[in-house]
Amino acid sequence: MTKKKHEKLGIKQTIQIDWMNRVVQMLLSGMNETEIRNDLDSFLSTQKQSGGIGERGKKTYGIAISILSSWFTRDKELKKFCNTALDLAKTLQPADWLPLHWAVISASYPFWFNTAKQVGRILNLQDKIAQRQIFDRLKEQYGDRETVARNARYTVRSFVAWNTLKDSDKKGCYEKTEPYIIQNSDIAVLLYEAALHTTQDGKAALGLLTNNPGFFPFQLPKLTGDYIAHNCKRIDVIHHGFDDEILKLVL
Repeated sequence: MTKKKHEKLGIKQTIQIDWMNRVVQMLLSGMNETEIRNDLDSFLSTQKQSGGIGERGKKTYGIAISILSSWFTRDKELKKFCNTALDLAKTLQPADWLPLHWAVISASYPFWFNTAKQVGRILNLQDKIAQRQIFDRLKEQYGDRETVARNARYTVRSFVAWNTLKDSDKKGCYEKTEPYIIQNSDIAVLLYEAALHTTQDGKAALGLLTNNPGFFPFQLPKLTGDYIAHNCKRIDVIHHGFDDEILKLVL
């Protein structure tokens, strides 16, 4: 695991899920990285991060391309992971790609997943959440910098754009949406693998992963460590005691 990846923030603007879908559709059509970048360069110049249409400068939409490229410009350790996500996308309708996008961005930008964890933890305690609560918790982890709050704001606004959170009647506050029920075990395994990529040592107890607040938008099926390791050769399961299972990335 590269320390740099876990320290970076990188979510410098709101990302619309339609943009993510566009990237996957281009990959599935056989377009290469250069062709995809050229398309995004033209397309995003007309797309506001709020979801509307309007002219934008390359300095701003270029940031979005960096995040969207999680699908096609990968760290060596993420190549097989992303190929698995793309294989899953082939079997699903675009409306069902959201958890795949969540997994791919989380693995490439752990800040996304860490923001989700803070959101999930607070929503486990209360029905509404103020963005200041999220910012304060993230600053404890990343330092008291304005850039932390700014990146967190863009991440949370992306959650809203993806309909995994919704605005409440009070400005700067958010509420839960209906959980996205995942019945496909392969998608659940991919999300577990993504969560492992967000840790410095690439391992975590299965019990903690199953209840990880970073999965707050989803309702995941219960899986055993042996099932996960059997269906993903990039994960090993280590048994401790009678029912303690540790999942670890094999890189």
